[in-house]
Amino acid sequence: MSAHPLLAIPAAYHRGEHLGITSVCSAHPLVIEATLLQARDSGDMALIEATCNQVNQDGGYTGMSPAHFREFVEGICARVGFDIAKLVLGGDHLGPNPWKHLPAEEAMTNAEAMIRAYAGAGFTKLHLDTSMGCRGEPAALADQATACRAARLAAAAETHSPGADPVYVIGTEVPVPGGATHALGDLQITDPESVFQTYEVHEKAFESLRLQQAFSRVIALVVQPGVEFSHTDIVHFEAGKAQALRRTLQSFPGIVFEAHSTDYQTGDGLHNLVANGFAILKVGPSLTFALREAFYALDAVADILDGHPPSGTLMATMEEAMLSSPRHWQDHYSGNATALWLQRHFSYSDRIRYCWPMAQVEQAVSRLRQRLAERRIPHPVMKQFLPELAECEPQEDIPIRAIQNVLRRYQYACSPEARH
Repeated sequence: MSAHPLLAIPAAYHRGEHLGITSVCSAHPLVIEATLLQARDSGDMALIEATCNQVNQDGGYTGMSPAHFREFVEGICARVGFDIAKLVLGGDHLGPNPWKHLPAEEAMTNAEAMIRAYAGAGFTKLHLDTSMGCRGEPAALADQATACRAARLAAAAETHSPGADPVYVIGTEVPVPGGATHALGDLQITDPESVFQTYEVHEKAFESLRLQQAFSRVIALVVQPGVEFSHTDIVHFEAGKAQALRRTLQSFPGIVFEAHSTDYQTGDGLHNLVANGFAILKVGPSLTFALREAFYALDAVADILDGHPPSGTLMATMEEAMLSSPRHWQDHYSGNATALWLQRHFSYSDRIRYCWPMAQVEQAVSRLRQRLAERRIPHPVMKQFLPELAECEPQEDIPIRAIQNVLRRYQYACSPEARH
């Protein structure tokens, strides 16, 4: 059986070579299409991940099981001409999180069923995240309990992988998915001692279940390198502050670090993350944020072309959708009416992304596209509303190109030929 392609990432780092990979965490079809088109044109692999809440054996909030998600992505591959041999599917935050309201054993039984479904559907990059407490437990578990539960999930995955042996990502200091909801002034970089502790307890937990071979395929640890975003703020990577953390990798020749919440980092920041061993860069909300920016701008452009000031039709539809489905944002946003309005539409956490699949939103986007179909947008209007895409041709590709503008920073940051 051939070696998993992601094993090349830690191997390159420990040879002193610059190589990273972008992990796109999104179920939006345009985000996936943009990712596959860019990988097709560059000849790169495409790593696309689904989270435990998005996709699971019960359907998740997308309504898709892992097998259905694979079919969904492979359908887009076929449409855009991307070679599925270069597609790697991953599962993010795989653990009891969707069922943490249940007693631990029941939640873990569900988590085992989920990871079997992921592995059985050919997802070969599996992030084991069992750090959260279940009913009656502390919010965050001790390393030992986390490691034992992670090993238990790995055992389930190992027996249900039909093709290539999966690779694993572990870690106990896992950032909150989708960005922080608190002030970022107290952001703490992972203590180097925690890296040694995490690795050791996981190694022993895997050994206790006779999973040494599986543990040899752990390619990364999730740590906090000092990057995060909240509703309005971004903490940018400072390489100097992460040097002690970087040095710990010298003791672990088979692994690199996986950096979550890298959304909104600068191109130089992303490049420096890869150079310092944070070679797997997770990105998600900033891609749909860019898509929302493009659609809002195009909505304004359509009104301009009709000869009147922008009326915010699409924004009004999105507001109705957000208010009709508060479960996607009400536990994450806070403040007075104006603050909540701004967060619903413009928060960096981009929880408005959950509304794009709703019927009324899809219809509104379709109407917008019809209004713009076969209409030429004058260059001065593009400069006003879409300055970074003013030269985009053909103009109907604007939403895809908006996403790719973000992905391009990641491509350059991860490339061995990157020059900054």
